[in-house]
Amino acid sequence: MTGLAGRTFLITGANTGIGRATATELARRGARVFLGCRSPAGLGQAAADQIKAASGNRDVLFIPLDLAELASVRACAQGFLARDEPLHGLINNAGVPGRRGWTTADGFELAFGVDHLGHFALTLALLDRLAECAPARVVTLASDAHYRAPGIDFGAVQRASRSVTGFPEYAVAKLCNVLFSQELARRAADRGITTYAVHPGTVASDIWRRVPWPARPLLTRRMLTVEQGARDPVRCATDPDLASASGRYYENGQQRAASPVATAELAGQLWEHSEAWTAGERLSR
Repeated sequence: MTGLAGRTFLITGANTGIGRATATELARRGARVFLGCRSPAGLGQAAADQIKAASGNRDVLFIPLDLAELASVRACAQGFLARDEPLHGLINNAGVPGRRGWTTADGFELAFGVDHLGHFALTLALLDRLAECAPARVVTLASDAHYRAPGIDFGAVQRASRSVTGFPEYAVAKLCNVLFSQELARRAADRGITTYAVHPGTVASDIWRRVPWPARPLLTRRMLTVEQGARDPVRCATDPDLASASGRYYENGQQRAASPVATAELAGQLWEHSEAWTAGERLSR
């Protein structure tokens, strides 16, 4: 098991669920860990304190981040960069399901805006720092739900979810995670940055918190624990054996072919739209 002393990671949504389990494991192995989460400062700091106690590592810090608001994403990145910290790994963990009628603060469909666009903006804002600290890694939590997405309607992601369940929108957001990882691998290949898209499994995490209580325990009882769900994200963030596997999709500890819809052409289109929507700086091709 690789020790991580001297390595710094930023994990989104790390105050709960898979993100918290991932942060705890990285901290246990000696890493300096930043928790990027939208919890009020008191709750975010409480999560950091609890991870410190569980891991025996005092280098766990809370940093405010609301992925549903691009201004907050920019502020988070600027705040981190102002600390003049190294960054060896960014784990884009946070995610929400689609919700009918909901949008982000910037008007994007909720799952797309949080799961993809917020992470896109954060990653680009921190990309130079990652390159300065190369070899560095970007791990993005996707889902096998991406196989259910027929493609991306670039008009639909700019308005509220219309489906009853929100699952079609969620599937599109997870397809975007896979495409983003693929395209980032291509564009950052000469900068010492490797990328990975990971399906952590079906995990009994807080993503199910809106399921009514009588049904929730029945739904989640056969699911993986959050600690089990953290295994692949931790591995992709740290395993030396994966250093040459940039842009790949992982599930159940193995590489798996992504959806046939996840083409290089669609990945490029998504990047161009996302760049325009977030006013991100272009990476040279």
